[in-house]
Amino acid sequence: MVSILQSLSKTIHLSIFLSILLFIGLFFGGGDWAFDQLFWSWLFRYFHVLSGIMWIGLLWYLNFVQIPSMPKIPDDQKPAIGKVIAPAVLFWFRWAALSTIITGLIVAYLNGYVHQALALGFGIGIGKETAIGVGMWLGIIMAINVWFIIWPNQKKALGIVECSPEEKPKAAKTAMLTSRINTLLSLPMLLSMVIAQNLY
Repeated sequence: MVSILQSLSKTIHLSIFLSILLFIGLFFGGGDWAFDQLFWSWLFRYFHVLSGIMWIGLLWYLNFVQIPSMPKIPDDQKPAIGKVIAPAVLFWFRWAALSTIITGLIVAYLNGYVHQALALGFGIGIGKETAIGVGMWLGIIMAINVWFIIWPNQKKALGIVECSPEEKPKAAKTAMLTSRINTLLSLPMLLSMVIAQNLY
């Protein structure tokens, strides 16, 4: 068991295997679910939640841990963050953002509310579609920020792409402030989605 836990790949593969076993056990133990629209909606919601945990978890890691800790790290140790940790974090961060949006839109489509939610319930009154729609739009805005502001500026700040020495601090500040905007939007986004699922 220790050898499995020492490898992230083996740990994740074992977790997937246990999840499949649990699913099979619940299915044959009385679930007897049909592989219909409800099943696919559940499956993509599961993927949506997994992606969202990765995305928002990394957003909060960046804002609660990495960014505040950078001034405390000696200059000779900062390259380890900039060359190793930050690029890995940003890889998972941006792809989790995209996966969260795509799976969320698929869930909304499968459940028949994608158009009403994106229209914020316009024409049918404020209700579940408005609540989930607010969350969807906030998530879309946050994902756009990740891909089109944070990532391009982080590439400059981390030296992944060439830029002038004057551009680096400006790019780092832009990326940080946009990341803070996403942190600001994250709680209202999660609130609206949980309200839509539980209070309507």
